[in-house]
Order: sequence, then structure tokens, then C-alpha cells
Amino acid sequence: MTFAEFRRALGAMFIGLALTLGGIAPAVAATVVTVNGEPISDIQVDQRLRLFRMEGNNTGRSGATQQLITEAIQIQEAKRLGINVSNAQVDDAFLQIARNLNVSRDRLTQMLEQGGVSSQTLQDRLRAAIAWNAVTEAAITPQVQISELELDQRAAEQIADFQNFDYILKEVIFVGGSGRSGQANRFRSSFAGCDTAVELSLAYTDVAVVDIGRRHATQMPDAIARELAGLNVGGISKPRAIEAGLSMLAICEKVQAEDLTFVKGGLREDVGGDALAKEAEAYLERLRSQAKIFYQ
Repeated sequence: MTFAEFRRALGAMFIGLALTLGGIAPAVAATVVTVNGEPISDIQVDQRLRLFRMEGNNTGRSGATQQLITEAIQIQEAKRLGINVSNAQVDDAFLQIARNLNVSRDRLTQMLEQGGVSSQTLQDRLRAAIAWNAVTEAAITPQVQISELELDQRAAEQIADFQNFDYILKEVIFVGGSGRSGQANRFRSSFAGCDTAVELSLAYTDVAVVDIGRRHATQMPDAIARELAGLNVGGISKPRAIEAGLSMLAICEKVQAEDLTFVKGGLREDVGGDALAKEAEAYLERLRSQAKIFYQ
């Protein structure tokens, strides 16, 4: 793996993360900033800056310093809440990065060293990330409230006219390849409703009539939902290829019923993630505004 590949891969892993508390500082290291009395050395800043360069992060020494300050605050808050990150957790995270890069742990260490970065620098960043995730889970997630009214409103905005139907369906399957399309279309032209679907199928070989039951349009692919929306009760869809052969859907019942359940399920995760990210950002900003940060 080249340095360019390492830069792209490692950089992508940390996009969106607010991470780090610094590396090993020799006795000769000079303190450049203290965070609530905890020193950050010039060696730590230099190491973080080298890691930034490997990732393609161009925020420079100032960016490296600010990231270290943020991570110091994150770890301090974790400790205040009684959260401790074990060395085993950090080792597992370091190993996972190596796996994601398709290299061994030793090779990842060598790659870092070739860029002038101690593996401890990356491990410190990982420790802060793990600590902050734990803080988020313990102190921030319980505060995030998702409005059901907001979910209903947003889900309603995403529902198209063709999705406002609830069906009871039967599936007619012509087992085999597309060569049976002629037979399937003859069946479709003769179809007179769900009650006679099985009887009609007896005129053909290798045909199955399956009760699908109730389905809302939002549970189906858009193309199928659009087609069914244009059919009345007793109608049957055009043959479409499936793994078993050719499939047609027959409408046994159809009612207009706006069901937001399935749309809300996906939205809940999206809205919850957005709300959590905003709350975590605000929480961190409050901690930073209260921190005693002194530059040397």
C-alpha cells in the first residue's frame, strides 16, 4: 500500500469524528497549552500534525492543536462520568483500522513510523474517540427526543399518490424462464379476479398461485406500486421476471390508506442521528466554553 492510499483510507476513517488526547511526551517537551490544568506538549502537536499530513488534512499546526484540546476535554468528561477506556479497547480499534486497510497491525505501525508518527499518537486519538462515544451513549442519547409529529409530517411529505393504497394480493408464478411470457399474458387476459385464479391456473402447467396477504404500497418497489395504483380490484399486473420464472400480482382488495409506518421507520433513524449529532456538538461546545484553556 502506498502513502497516497494510506492517506485516503485513514483520512476517510476519521471524517466526522471529533477525536484525541496526546501522545507520549518526553521530559524535554515544552507545554504549548493546558486544558483544565492538563498539559499538551509541542511533541504531541508535532506528532498530530504529522498524522494530519498522512491523512491529507491541511488544517496545519493550529488544527492539530485544536484537535488535541478537544480530545483532552472529551477524555476529561468521560472520566468525570466514571467512564474508563481500557487498553484492550484501544488495541481492538487499532487492529480494526489495520484490517480496514488490509494490512497487519505491524505493517500499520511501520507505515505510521515511515511518516514519522508514533503508533501511540493514533492510539491516543482512538482512546478519545471511544471515550466520547461512551459519553454520547451515557449522557447525550437519553436527552434526544424525536417528535412523532415531526416524523409524521416528514413521512407524509415523502409519500407519493401511488403509495396511498393498501392491498390484499395474490401472486401468480409461471415457473420457468421468460419463454413462458406468452402463456403468462394469455393467463392475464383471461384473469377474472382472485376467486377464480386457482381454477384458471389449472389450464397451465407449472403455475403456482400464492396468497401474499395484506401489503401497503410503501412495502413494494416503486415500479410495482405505480402499476398496481393504476389497476382496480380484480386486476393483475404485467408479468415480470423473478428468480423462479415470471410473476404477476393480482389485486383482491384495494383501499386508499395512508400508512406512514414503514416510511417513519427509516426516518426515525435519520432524524435521530441528526438530532444526536447536533446535541453532541452542543454538549461539546458547552464543555469547551467552560474549560480553562491557557496557551503558553
